Amino acid sequence: FRGGEGAWLARATPLAASPAVYSASVRLSVSPCSSVRPERAAAASARRGCSRVQCAPRCPARETSRGGAGSRVRARPGVPGGRGPGAALLPGLSFPARSVRGRGWLCGVGWCPGPRCPHPAPGDGWHPWLRFLCATPHPEFPASGNRGRAPPGGIMGWGAEGSCTPRPPIRPQTAQETRVITVVFLGLLLDLLAFTLLLPLLPGLLESHGRAHDPLYGSWQRGVDWFAAAIRMPAEKRYNSVLFGGLIGSVFSFLQFLLAPLTGAISDCLGRRLVMLLSLVGLATSYAVWAASRSFAAFLASRVIGGISKGNVSLSTAIIADLGSPSAHSRGMAVIGVAFSLGFTLGPMLGASLPTETVPWLALLFAASDLLFIFCFLPETLPPEKRAPSITPGFRAAADLLSPLALLRFSAVAQGQDPPAGDRLESLRRLGLVYFLYLFLFSGLEYTLSFLAHQRFQFSSLQQGKMFFFIGLTMAAVQGAYARRISPGGEIAAVKRAILLLVPAFLLIGWGLTLPVLGLGLLLYSFAAAVVVPCLSSVVANYGSPGQKGTIMGTLRSLGALARAVGPMVAASAYWLAGAQVCFTVCSGLFLLPFLLLWNLRPPAHALKAE
Repeated sequence: FRGGEGAWLARATPLAASPAVYSASVRLSVSPCSSVRPERAAAASARRGCSRVQCAPRCPARETSRGGAGSRVRARPGVPGGRGPGAALLPGLSFPARSVRGRGWLCGVGWCPGPRCPHPAPGDGWHPWLRFLCATPHPEFPASGNRGRAPPGGIMGWGAEGSCTPRPPIRPQTAQETRVITVVFLGLLLDLLAFTLLLPLLPGLLESHGRAHDPLYGSWQRGVDWFAAAIRMPAEKRYNSVLFGGLIGSVFSFLQFLLAPLTGAISDCLGRRLVMLLSLVGLATSYAVWAASRSFAAFLASRVIGGISKGNVSLSTAIIADLGSPSAHSRGMAVIGVAFSLGFTLGPMLGASLPTETVPWLALLFAASDLLFIFCFLPETLPPEKRAPSITPGFRAAADLLSPLALLRFSAVAQGQDPPAGDRLESLRRLGLVYFLYLFLFSGLEYTLSFLAHQRFQFSSLQQGKMFFFIGLTMAAVQGAYARRISPGGEIAAVKRAILLLVPAFLLIGWGLTLPVLGLGLLLYSFAAAVVVPCLSSVVANYGSPGQKGTIMGTLRSLGALARAVGPMVAASAYWLAGAQVCFTVCSGLFLLPFLLLWNLRPPAHALKAE
């Protein structure tokens, strides 16, 4: 606070990351009517209902401000000369700012946003990223002759180490960014088609190895039998092959959990394109091993190679995060969600319709095509000047990558170069916890859904395929028509709505005894599933410097892989111990935990960052 008539300072932070709406904490200075300090006089005047606020003689908006000291106002930068209710900030001599609660108006004088502003930002409690308005009359732009006219240098001041600088422009999505989004979408779709071809074949493939008396398969099967007995599953409900398939899936996800952050950290130093190509080479190798395998050990080796190489998803999100415009971030994350929906819809149907011996060769063809496509069309999105200077910090953080607690705390990000500020780091950690809890609960219930449909409705394999086709088609429609249109800054609100929809969705699925009730639950389930992960990924992608985005997105993908490695086993155990109704009811209630964590969280000001 700086005293004196007609002088005030505002500290402004974004409301919902809008490029035009701010919440400003303001202290007013009025003509002292007593011996108390000016800010106390303002508060005293407010208590007495005083309607006088000191304005400049030429102020075009002599309105009343009854908020007193510390009032919160909403202001919109706009065209000079605005008047009356809803008028925008006048960037010239004076401007009105309307109270958030609609109680009155605030009048400021002599706004000076230019780079030569002589008035430094206050030192205590102010940070370089905070926007502020300097309303002390500027010596180069006196009141006379400056009514309703903006001084040179822009209309919005950004505090940067105690100086006033112009507000940077909000750049729209470019043709190059559109091309990158398209390449990422097609490449990820090819990868997911290759990955999901196996899903309908896995039970039969495992049974064939069991009939062949494969030694490794037999030892694993005995371990699964021991686990089923330990959790007291009745003999008639021992779907050991399904549980065994879940263990293989857990191994695949656990390898992703270990290696995705390291892949992201390497890409921060070496660039996205090179690491993406290496990842795709590893995936193609895994499918080649599967196609040539004749034993369970060779098949398991192919899954291990695939899990180690499955860093292309986190790299895809990091590539989208490298794009400059906020609209490209939101659309890119939504397009990634569409690729997942289409891949998990078309891949299983295609795999079930082909001969078993043909599927691994088709997966290899998809992987090789993906590698060639990315090599030809994907440009480098992280230029050398924005890369991390050394890869050593990423390897030093290897111990943190093995610790779930360190991942939840984003230790690799906090200990890296140019980490986010304290409050932004705390928000990032909270978002990571929300992401983990959501996928832990969601993947567990997703895994048990096929068991419920088979037990309660006697769904055949074909009917199961139709059910998942309906889910995938609904998700693709929602992501294409709704999720990609969510404006920057609205992702958190969309995630909260989607998580709330999962509560009735899983209650309907768990308790529904008819197909229409099940269909309604699946519809809500599909809508929520189409929104949460793309929106959370879009928000998280706006944290950190350009050289850290790969580490951040890799850590986020590791949290998701850890959740998918643990969630299905926990949910399956609860399902068989307590039944579908108890399992789905408890898990649906637990979805309130991530919702509450998001309750007062605001997205970062990605729409206003310098570009």
